[in-house]
Amino acid sequence: MFPTTLDRYLLKRALTPMGAVLISTMTAFLMERLMRSFQLLSQTTEGFRFLTELLVNLVPHYVGLTLPGGFFIGLFVVVNGLNKSAEIDAILAAGISLGRFATPFVGLGMVLMMFSVLLFGFIQPYSRYAYHAVLHAAEKAGWNGDVRPKAQLSAGPVFLTADYADASGRRLERIFIRKVEVDGREDVVTAVSAIVRKAPGDPKVTLDLHDGRQVSTTRDARVYVTNFSRVSFELPLSLSGKLFRVRGDEVSELTLIELAQRGFGEDQPALPRQTLLAEFYSRSSRALMLPLLPLLAVPFGLSAKRAGSSSAMAAGAVLLFLFETSMILGQAMASSAGLPAALTIGLPAAAFAIACVAIWITSRKRPGENPVSWLSEHIAERFAAIARALRPRRRVA
Repeated sequence: MFPTTLDRYLLKRALTPMGAVLISTMTAFLMERLMRSFQLLSQTTEGFRFLTELLVNLVPHYVGLTLPGGFFIGLFVVVNGLNKSAEIDAILAAGISLGRFATPFVGLGMVLMMFSVLLFGFIQPYSRYAYHAVLHAAEKAGWNGDVRPKAQLSAGPVFLTADYADASGRRLERIFIRKVEVDGREDVVTAVSAIVRKAPGDPKVTLDLHDGRQVSTTRDARVYVTNFSRVSFELPLSLSGKLFRVRGDEVSELTLIELAQRGFGEDQPALPRQTLLAEFYSRSSRALMLPLLPLLAVPFGLSAKRAGSSSAMAAGAVLLFLFETSMILGQAMASSAGLPAALTIGLPAAAFAIACVAIWITSRKRPGENPVSWLSEHIAERFAAIARALRPRRRVA
């Protein structure tokens, strides 16, 4: 069936808020991860390249994380807006049933479900592995002799930072160095300025420190203080580490096909079987839930006029949160306790599906009425009764 003018209108209204929620939420998550990566990436001159690769590989993870919430919010906003402007009343009065009204949203959910299978099943596993591989490369890239202003560098047992560095990273000012030896000796060196000298092929860097002080603490807690006008300090360059492990050591890096082959196969897998099955069921449940979200968002959007948009939105958010939490908890129970994954993942997923269908069936009989609106109205009535009871009565003269 080809989409009608009404279908295209509803989808256009829904895609705008959904896209805004996805982009804003994903940007916030990426910026938070960016802040946590600055310290590591500041220790290598290839930090920008590593940062770009990390962010690119994080996008599939955060898209999958924000997709259900963005889809639900987009549907809720468009249905609530149509309800407040009485457009839904006109649509229903024209002979279009509530089921026909929700059809384009369910169709969009089906499209997102197929996209999620591709995302959760194949794109995310490879992007997770690529993210850890880039992170490993950034950690092992270490220090190559260049110093950034106020960067905190670790070169072996030495910690170094400078308040100022020129564009070449060779002339430093206000330097702080801390070195801890294997025998317990600790040296803390401060200097007004320094020159970084590095010869090609040399595994060490020499710092010519000027006008500083060295405080040395021995293993038996003896302290020695030395002032100097010039001294040389050697720092080791970080060498390349071992190659990163192969993909598949973690369940999050396996595709859906690989999870099914190892989880349902006859041979004993390297990873626990229930852990593999829990990952397979949870990814499948997260994808299959998307076509059910319109059955939740449409009734809540219709009830927002009576129960209030805040309570309806909060109820939907709580249900989504409980579903996601139950998936995580079910995976943990299957991995740590060895419980059947079909039970720990299947029961919460079935409960969520039943809740969506029950709310939809209730709302079809009387649009705008569902358990959320009923509960909100009764709570509001109870609070109103309490307020009337606590209100001081006026005395009649």
